Amino acid sequence: MTVEQQDSMFEQVDEVIEKLRPFLLRDGGDCELVDVEEGVVKLRLLGACGTCPSSTITLKAGIERALLEEVPGFVEIEQVF
Repeated sequence: MTVEQQDSMFEQVDEVIEKLRPFLLRDGGDCELVDVEEGVVKLRLLGACGTCPSSTITLKAGIERALLEEVPGFVEIEQVF
């Protein structure tokens, strides 16, 4: 993957996260896009999301599913701490 493709994917992922952010904020949480590398998105959950027992579901069933639908080349999401 070229640097340009990486940058483009980072921007696309950021756009999807911005669409989802209001739902996270509503529950007292948030997230930070840390990196996108070879289709793998690294995301840090913040606020209530960082300590919520359902954070894995939010990450996999919510954010990952949206990224799969909207970002070509997306492979998986990883939570970083």
